[in-house]
Amino acid sequence: MSTHITDHDSRTEDADSRRPDVYFAERPIVFFDGVCGLCNHLVDFILARDHHGLILLAPLQGETAQRLLPEADRGRVDTIVMLLNGRDYRRSAAVVRILWTLGGFWSFLGSLLWLIPLPLRNLGYRIVAGLRYRLFGKKETCRLPTPAELGRLLP
Repeated sequence: MSTHITDHDSRTEDADSRRPDVYFAERPIVFFDGVCGLCNHLVDFILARDHHGLILLAPLQGETAQRLLPEADRGRVDTIVMLLNGRDYRRSAAVVRILWTLGGFWSFLGSLLWLIPLPLRNLGYRIVAGLRYRLFGKKETCRLPTPAELGRLLP
């Protein structure tokens, strides 16, 4: 079986990128840079607004990423990856799907973001990703879950 994952930067976001070769999660999983201050804010943002507890979270440096993502994704800690319904989304495409999954106002905001052409969205994403350590700092270790978050944060 192939372990190639389609990078949505080079294809349309609606293109089929089903991944039969990896774990097909019933719940979406967001992979983030575990030592990035901005990414830790994103985790807090998701946990506070995902009232149904749908989204699972895992650091790119962790065991779950090791098991489910290819080396190329694990090595690109400036990229958020979301596994959703057997498909993978990166960068701004992942952000849009996170917002859609949160629902309500956030879904509307995600739809507005979706209207921006992918190359422009990803340009903005890459600018922020390039500045994230300078603006938000870098942690020495990955974020540790609180007791209430234990079931949502994967190793």
